Amino acid sequence: MKKAKRNAVLILILFCLLVAGAVYAVLFGLGEESAGRAEDIILGLDLRGGVSVTYEIAEDDATSDAIAATQDKLQRRVDNYSTDGEVYQEGSNRFTVEIPVDTSKYDPNEILDSMGRPGKLEFVDPANFELFANGKEYAAALTGADVKEASAGIREDQTTGTKENVVSLQFNDEGAKKFADVTAANVGNPIYILYDSQVVSYPRVNEAITGGSAEINGIGSYEEAESLASTIKIGALPLTLRELRSQVVGAKLGSDAVRTSLLAGAIGLGIVFLIMIIVFRFPGFLASIALSVYVILELFFLQSLHISLTLPGIAGIILSIGMAVDANVIIFTRIKEEIGDGKTVKTAIRNGFSKAFSAIFDGNITTIIAGVVLLWMGSGSVKGFAKTLILGIILSMFTALAVTRILLYAFANLGVTNKKLYGEAKHRKVVKFTRAFKVTGLISIVLIVGGIAFLFVNKGMDSRGNTLNYSLEFSGGTSTTVTFDKEYTLAEAETEIAPVIAEAAGIDAGKIQIQTVDNTNQIVFKTSELDEATRTKVSDALESKFSLTNDKIESENISSTISSEMQRDAIIAVVVASILMLIYIAFRFSDVRFGAAAVIALIHDVMIVFMVYSVAYLSVGGTFIACMLTILGYSINATIVIFDRIRENLREMNANAVGYDTIVDTSISQTLTRNIYSTLTTFVTVLMLYILGVSALKEFTLTLIAGLLCGLYSSVFITGPMWLFLKKHIGGKKKDASGQVAKQASK
Repeated sequence: MKKAKRNAVLILILFCLLVAGAVYAVLFGLGEESAGRAEDIILGLDLRGGVSVTYEIAEDDATSDAIAATQDKLQRRVDNYSTDGEVYQEGSNRFTVEIPVDTSKYDPNEILDSMGRPGKLEFVDPANFELFANGKEYAAALTGADVKEASAGIREDQTTGTKENVVSLQFNDEGAKKFADVTAANVGNPIYILYDSQVVSYPRVNEAITGGSAEINGIGSYEEAESLASTIKIGALPLTLRELRSQVVGAKLGSDAVRTSLLAGAIGLGIVFLIMIIVFRFPGFLASIALSVYVILELFFLQSLHISLTLPGIAGIILSIGMAVDANVIIFTRIKEEIGDGKTVKTAIRNGFSKAFSAIFDGNITTIIAGVVLLWMGSGSVKGFAKTLILGIILSMFTALAVTRILLYAFANLGVTNKKLYGEAKHRKVVKFTRAFKVTGLISIVLIVGGIAFLFVNKGMDSRGNTLNYSLEFSGGTSTTVTFDKEYTLAEAETEIAPVIAEAAGIDAGKIQIQTVDNTNQIVFKTSELDEATRTKVSDALESKFSLTNDKIESENISSTISSEMQRDAIIAVVVASILMLIYIAFRFSDVRFGAAAVIALIHDVMIVFMVYSVAYLSVGGTFIACMLTILGYSINATIVIFDRIRENLREMNANAVGYDTIVDTSISQTLTRNIYSTLTTFVTVLMLYILGVSALKEFTLTLIAGLLCGLYSSVFITGPMWLFLKKHIGGKKKDASGQVAKQASK
């Protein structure tokens, strides 16, 4: 006993040291690169502000070398605006460019223009420049492809000590030979440097330059030298790019989103701690410590794994907090049941973890399946949501199955074994939930049919006009979000603002869709797809008419090509996730009827939430995919808890004697408390985000709330009864989960 207590003390001391180390890492970082420091977490564009654009390569026969060179040139252009900018390839023929910048200091439309511009760079001798100036055909001595590097610098004259701004050039082998020839032939004359047919510099040749490098001097300022070096360095793009999608985000939205989301998360977490302590007493207190460790680890790995934190990503973290609580609820409910059956606290802890493991493992794996499908088929912020969700689920399993376990065992060995500190589950009366299946099934059918019927209602309403409220991601077009200095009504926006946009864009004002954002001065204007030049005209007109700055105007442009792809991917994602879950559950429970019942329940939940989208006319876009798959993952979690209990009761109860109805009703009754508490804690965290979060998250969190409540309803009234129906009517005599051949008895 003394040894057990001594070991428990050592474990707690080691735990405290490890937690202190983790806190230090999150606050100050580890090593030379300060790995894990929370303040260095990469923020996505929707939180930092900036410009994002996706291009498609126009050429069908682009070589890998040309693609690599184009990506390099784009990255060099990005570096002119931000060292944190990134260019990455998507698929075989697309690039996505993300540039976090302060849009109040840079004109985002100028950035978009400079990124996609072909960028023809030429070095022209005097004779050919005269032909160029007269509009005649001319030949360039060198092009951007001949330049290896260009950099700005300051050179000091060794004799006089004077300093001058210079641009140093380095040529490749072929370029060095060309430059030697043209400088040898033009000593004393200028060489004209043209970029997109504009003269950017005309340095005079003092001597033939044969070494493969050169220097341009006589530049007025260092800023001019930097600009010239950048122009020469980025050169021409080897491939032609077509814009598929672009987005401009103001930094103000990002700062508000971070602040309000952190506040929502902190309040939600505090309420969860309170609920856990009240309901589960001492284990709930230890779970609160474990959840705090979870938050610390989440911050550490977000930074150390270089995961960009996006606005939906914050929602993913807050949602995964609820998932972390769920695992603890399952464990503690089992412990209370064991104590209620007369077990000692130590035995109850051991049995509780043992019996809860399969439900926790299976539930989290199926949610990870949904996250992986999101990561695979999603894009941009949806991928950010998927990454944080998957990371959160993995960490939640670790904190519940390892941290909470270690703490419980340690304190139990120290003598904290009073049953009053842990609670004792009373034997719950078995409720005949299966008898209500006909009624609850009918209610579900009515809701689903009502949602489908509303598609036609929406189509016929003048204020709506479409079956669903498709966002740009699914419909294509241009969306301009403007933050005005005062609040405008919808009518004022139609009469005072829409005509300004229509005139600048050259479109009919009546075809502009207008949406006000509650409790803000923001108004969203949706139009058909506008090219970059037209979007610039719209921004300039708004700035001039309403005295706005760049950071007050945000825009998003999506081509019809990418919007149709996203519609297709949304359907495929839900289908793929459902099939993978069906396969996993059928494998784990050795009975395809478990998988079939689960998928039917999932389709039920998705259709109910779809009804919410239809009736409330919520925006259907990229976050719609994330919402649906999150609901799939979370709902299946509750389903698996019930299936796990059915599987256990099939082993312990005689189905021939009591009937499958009783087994299902008993299983639902035994897990009802867990389902309520798990839904409640997750509901609280998401509700706080809905109440306190920015408007961009309102619809997302609202549908998650609907999904949570629907998941609770279906896990009690649909899932178990559906499995019972399949058990009775499909397959004849089959081995049940206990491995025994049983008749399909019912009492």
